[in-house]
Amino acid sequence: MMQIYRTTKDQETVITEKSDVMCKGAWIRLFEPSDAELAIVAEQCAIPPDFLKAALDEEERPRIDEEEGVVLIVMDIPVMTEFEEIKTLTTHPLGIIIAKDYIVTVCSRGSQVLDDFVAGKVRHFTTEKRTLFMFQIFYRNASYYLSHLRQMERSISRIEVELHRSMKNEELFQMMELEKSLIYFSTSLKSNEAVLERILRSKPLKMYEEDAEFLEDVIIENRQAMEMSQIYLHILNGMTQAFATIISNNLNIVMKFLASVTIIIAVPTMIASFYGMNVLNLPLSDKPLAFETIFGISVIISVAMGLLMWKKKIF
Repeated sequence: MMQIYRTTKDQETVITEKSDVMCKGAWIRLFEPSDAELAIVAEQCAIPPDFLKAALDEEERPRIDEEEGVVLIVMDIPVMTEFEEIKTLTTHPLGIIIAKDYIVTVCSRGSQVLDDFVAGKVRHFTTEKRTLFMFQIFYRNASYYLSHLRQMERSISRIEVELHRSMKNEELFQMMELEKSLIYFSTSLKSNEAVLERILRSKPLKMYEEDAEFLEDVIIENRQAMEMSQIYLHILNGMTQAFATIISNNLNIVMKFLASVTIIIAVPTMIASFYGMNVLNLPLSDKPLAFETIFGISVIISVAMGLLMWKKKIF
């Protein structure tokens, strides 16, 4: 799908409105694009076709490239995926192409990051300031990373409480999914930071002083998200190992208790087996109240063994 937007000034208010033509200073948004739409944009905007197709590859890593005055920037954005009713946070490439008169964004799916620009949720946004617009996308993206990381923090706290009560495998599986998401986040944020640092060093785009200052803010925001993801990943790793050890220890305690009960029950079972063979004249077998006496002796021995194991803290 292809959408074209352009900001216009209505007195003192800046309005972002949809357009039907690719006019100078427009933002062309492509998501789930067809081959025909890619061909039209490549021809009318003088963009190399490979630049448009780069972000459609899910394995594409964040990078920056320049060809014939056109700059391609690929970044990773957070997305929610669902497989077999299991929701997982992962990352997906978003391409930003800055041409002479246009800025083009390409993604194989819709993005909440870009939806905020269309909805007017980003202050001082204008499609004509292409470099600033690109930095605003990076900043908004880092903010979404931070938002998702805060949700993960709440999920970790909730799972920790549930593990204290239940110790089921379901909570461990949830922790594994969170750990996977944090690994995706940490890797993508590092790659995004490398792209931002290269932009700051090489300056492939024309930047004004305010653009350079905003870029530094973007780098700080991205670095904060990266540090948070690393912290939560370490916490989650520690929790997973700790609770796996606790569950294993609880299993050992249960097995030790069952083994102790088996030993205690084995005493009356063994005595009953001896008296049940009916081949020997066993003690007390011909006395009055023989059953009661033998049963009482078995109970006394079992209780004595139980008290001894309790004193030795075997169970």
